[in-house]
Amino acid sequence: MSDVRHTVALDSIEILDFVGAQDANLRMLEEGFEGRLILRGQEIRIEGEAAEVQRMVGVVEAMVNWVRSGRPLDPSALARILEGAAIAPVEAQRRQVQFNSGRRGTVEPRTPGQALYLDAIGHHEVVFGVGPAGTGKTFLAVVMAVRALLAGEIDRIFLVRPAVEAGEQLGFLPGDLQDKVDPYLRPLYDALTDCLGSTKVARFLANGTIEVAPLAYMRGRTLNRAFVILDEGQNTTLTQMKMFLTRLGPGTRAVVTGDVTQIDLGDPRASGLVLVRQILQGVDGIAFVDFGEGDVVRHPLVRRIVAAFDDEGKSPR
Repeated sequence: MSDVRHTVALDSIEILDFVGAQDANLRMLEEGFEGRLILRGQEIRIEGEAAEVQRMVGVVEAMVNWVRSGRPLDPSALARILEGAAIAPVEAQRRQVQFNSGRRGTVEPRTPGQALYLDAIGHHEVVFGVGPAGTGKTFLAVVMAVRALLAGEIDRIFLVRPAVEAGEQLGFLPGDLQDKVDPYLRPLYDALTDCLGSTKVARFLANGTIEVAPLAYMRGRTLNRAFVILDEGQNTTLTQMKMFLTRLGPGTRAVVTGDVTQIDLGDPRASGLVLVRQILQGVDGIAFVDFGEGDVVRHPLVRRIVAAFDDEGKSPR
């Protein structure tokens, strides 16, 4: 079969990010494919058999899109692309979350698991996102809630967490009740600020458009035209999970996130996130999305830590 050629042009800044420190990215590409990758000034030339060039072009274009989005193309990001864990450019564009205002113009999934998660939130009233730390479960749920608020699809956002201690006692923390629970809610505040900026978050919190509270505060309420996120759902009991899910009124959507490997309840078998799956699996309007080790998008070491703990859990005792 005759060779074909494809050329990709970048600017002087993009080419530096593309090749990586000491051309590390180029070396990873060369090791992963049989085609030839030739750098000429600010052009990348791909040569080889048609099928191989097509594969390489897909990867190179994904890398170029990654660089142009302003994200660092570090070895872990490139590894996800090479492993097929990054979303193809056209598919990523289709699944982008657009904002009318705020600090972020668009947010796009970085792994197939994240793409499935966003699709599920867009098409179901209740979604459970279950998986290890660093997979973007909470952040993407907040992104979708903010998008719905800015688009006028909902009137309020509720962000709740069970106030369960991870080896510490709330009673020994200083301050009033709000001071005691704020540390548990900080990840939710951080995600909101990243999407909206601190000024808008403060205004929405002050006028009640956004409410961040412990799970216990939801009892007895009916939430209409709202987007409700229950974070750390693995630390609820089944009774608490039922209480939360039955708060939903007309026009309200809910996302429950959690990691069943990090249950802080006295009896992990009592976790509402574990038990509710057996009850609600297959119910119309409800979706369960499972994240895996390959969906971890934090520091590359986090992925290796998750894998190590998974391996330890599978080892015979």
